[in-house]
Amino acid sequence: MTPRSTPLTPRLLLSAYAQGWFPMGDPETGEIHWYSPDPRGHLPLEAFHVPDSLRKRVRSDVFEIRFDTAFEEVMRQCARPRPGQGDTWINEEIIAAYVQLHERGLAHSVEARREGRLVGGLYGVSIHAAFFGESMFSRPDIGGTDASKVCLVALVEHLKARGYTLLDTQFVNEHLAQFGCAAIARDEYLHRLNEALRRAEVSWHNSTK
Repeated sequence: MTPRSTPLTPRLLLSAYAQGWFPMGDPETGEIHWYSPDPRGHLPLEAFHVPDSLRKRVRSDVFEIRFDTAFEEVMRQCARPRPGQGDTWINEEIIAAYVQLHERGLAHSVEARREGRLVGGLYGVSIHAAFFGESMFSRPDIGGTDASKVCLVALVEHLKARGYTLLDTQFVNEHLAQFGCAAIARDEYLHRLNEALRRAEVSWHNSTK
């Protein structure tokens, strides 16, 4: 971890991600810190595992899945404190910087709606053939049970269809492990990151299949 020394800008974010770093805000002070964990979490796209119960949920079409129609709203929902937790690391400075990235076509969201209401989603940053997942949320209190998981399934299908090679999850937790998320050494992560960045720019919008 290292503290931020310059204002958080889209240019700084892109440079940091390309070198394996990502920012998080201190919930108490608001100060931005940079992280490059070792080991690093990643989700192998070709080995992505969908549990049977979730597969049934996806096929039920209970959620309408959209892309990039409510980016800032997704971020703000991700920033809402979870039950039993205090403020999160997603502060106003981070929201402003990532919204600017989104406006430049370099940050994206996947959204789940039920009866027109946003009940789950996720967002992240896209550079060449790498996608850096940032955060996700579900609102089971308004019918969004498993909504973030369904969005993750949609994200992986989207990335695979467009030729992405790396899905960075930053860390590994129990929630992500069920999908095949694994930890790799930072050096190995940086090698895979460099390979993804050397590839031609991947289009988020157009499928290669």
